[in-house]
Amino acid sequence: VGSSSAVSLSRQVQGTGGSSAVSKCSAAARGYIQDRFLRLLAGRRRRRAPLIHRGYYIRARAVDHCVQDFLLKTQSLSRTQILSLGAGFDSLYFRLKDMGLLHHTVVYEVDFPNVACQKATLIKGMKELSALVRDTGGEGLGAITFSGEDYKLLGVDLSELSELERALEEAGLNNELPTLFIAEVVLTYMENTRSDALIQWAAKHFPQACFLVYEQVHPEDPFGHVMQQHFRQLNTALHSLAQYPDCEAQQRRFLGKGWTECSVMDMNEFFTCCIPEDEQQRVQTLEPFDEYEEWHLKCSHYFVLAASKGMEPSWTPLLPSVTVPRHAGPVWMAGSVPAAVCARLSGIPGLRRYGHHSVLIKPNVILTTGGFGEERGQHCRMRNFHVLSKRAGYWEAACVTQNIPDKRWGERLYHTVSCLSDTLALVVGGRTSPSSTGLGMLWLKFPENCNAAGPDDVAVELVSLQPAAEAAALRWRHSTTEMTFKGEQYLFVYGGRSALEPVLGDWHFLHTPELSYTAIAVEGPVPESRHSHSACSWEGGVLIAGGLGAAEQPLGSVFLLRELEHGFQWQTIETHPPLVPRYSHTAHVHEGKLLLVGGVWFHASSVPGITVIDLMTGLCLDYVISGEHLEWPLMLHNHSSIFLRNEKELLVIGGGGNCFSFGTHLNPEPVSLSLSSILISH
Repeated sequence: VGSSSAVSLSRQVQGTGGSSAVSKCSAAARGYIQDRFLRLLAGRRRRRAPLIHRGYYIRARAVDHCVQDFLLKTQSLSRTQILSLGAGFDSLYFRLKDMGLLHHTVVYEVDFPNVACQKATLIKGMKELSALVRDTGGEGLGAITFSGEDYKLLGVDLSELSELERALEEAGLNNELPTLFIAEVVLTYMENTRSDALIQWAAKHFPQACFLVYEQVHPEDPFGHVMQQHFRQLNTALHSLAQYPDCEAQQRRFLGKGWTECSVMDMNEFFTCCIPEDEQQRVQTLEPFDEYEEWHLKCSHYFVLAASKGMEPSWTPLLPSVTVPRHAGPVWMAGSVPAAVCARLSGIPGLRRYGHHSVLIKPNVILTTGGFGEERGQHCRMRNFHVLSKRAGYWEAACVTQNIPDKRWGERLYHTVSCLSDTLALVVGGRTSPSSTGLGMLWLKFPENCNAAGPDDVAVELVSLQPAAEAAALRWRHSTTEMTFKGEQYLFVYGGRSALEPVLGDWHFLHTPELSYTAIAVEGPVPESRHSHSACSWEGGVLIAGGLGAAEQPLGSVFLLRELEHGFQWQTIETHPPLVPRYSHTAHVHEGKLLLVGGVWFHASSVPGITVIDLMTGLCLDYVISGEHLEWPLMLHNHSSIFLRNEKELLVIGGGGNCFSFGTHLNPEPVSLSLSSILISH
């Protein structure tokens, strides 16, 4: 690399450090992490979104977990040292010092020379910081920019190993002492040959050491593509990913470079296993939150690794406090289903949305409503409806402006729409913001000849409900399913969440058409509360699959609400192999088979495609969705899907979400999946 481009690259990497300090500072201000020093070091203040707060919380917890573990294991020793690589404006030293945990430990921090100089100036100019670290006046010696009795700040480029080694030696680092190396999103910015050399050097020269790494993983799935694209645009490509794409590859990397023990887990596993339940609950209730999919995807794309040699393995307190079902190895795929774009639906911005709902209002005519998406080049809650219709084998779409005051529709997300006749549909629930109380019910009335050629207006009318039925409406991420009881038509509203309850497990039978609430006896084991599940009509009853349960854990259960003589009964459908727990998927029933489409699961080595469950035998087969003919990553969560039985075609509309700090990804156009090969009638 030429020196000028190396300088510009180092500037970009430094920018990520400054941005992460601001995010950590915002998370601390909201009570996610207890750290009074971050605001002194971050410089600028900016309030970040709840999703960003959670992301930086889990990062801080993982690093703290390993640091505390190292200090605990070495507390009886007379001297130890911590070496933080690419430390940026991190507050680790000041927190540990303030807590009285550095009686026999010296902390060394290394970063680019200009970052180290900036930090040194900050420390000297701020009483709260300089009071904790006594300046022994050693700066100016070699690479040292600040020198205290138990704190040394060095300005060195980490990729220059010989310079690093010399600078550390001059600063007093002792190879014979137990040493903890910390690399928090640092190694991946270096060329692999240089980061590998650093890992090997640490193992070779330090007989008693631990090495902690926190960084990205899984570049190849849709979220991974968006993540990589973001870092490429910042001109800070993630080098590790191509050679070390998953946790197992990272583990092999360390074991092959001289470390004797190495444990690694992604952040979903870390959150579930290593954070006590009461702390999980505390974090989950700090702010109104409704971006579960993006939170779990972010966590499946970051890992924490602890390698050690000459010391007790560095992960012993990380033994799970609870057991999570882990799937050994990847999910076996029975085949693949190709995804194709619909020729005439590209370039219609209103179809780029998520958290919306699509419903078949008559054969080959689809109504899509609500959600968050793109209108006139802006990201916003969607006010307009879209009608899609198929003519002469091609899908066409048209935008429908509804003739209503805006407040009535409320620009809602995560609602349901049930079609009750050729001209009438019912909207149930949904929300504007996650702190809103949820929205009531609406009638949608459309002309009999409604299609994309002449969509006309859709009239929207408020439904006035009896008080008993109102509770059914004030929820989102629920399901509303058509069903029959004693020959009468009902809508079965189940689960979801509300502003007060993070997860609901109740249900309501609404008698159509007048929507009166009817009490019907239900027996059998009650399914655990859930939202973002799927629900389908089947043989007069309802099939519920998956969902996100209490404590924000995905569920793998399938239930049938089956009609009996005097009411209904919950029945569990056993699947084999067991269904991988998931949520935010869509579902359809075809000839005794339940089809689950997409969603989010914790098992990050692949993304959910289509799962076919035989409702007679319980046999469960997974098929991967191949996006090789698409020019963009297909995100199959928060989408809607319509199954066209005669053609055995599945139309997926919208989907995507806000991908952590990497930007919003909306699937740019609907895709068609041909299921004829996997739905061969026997």
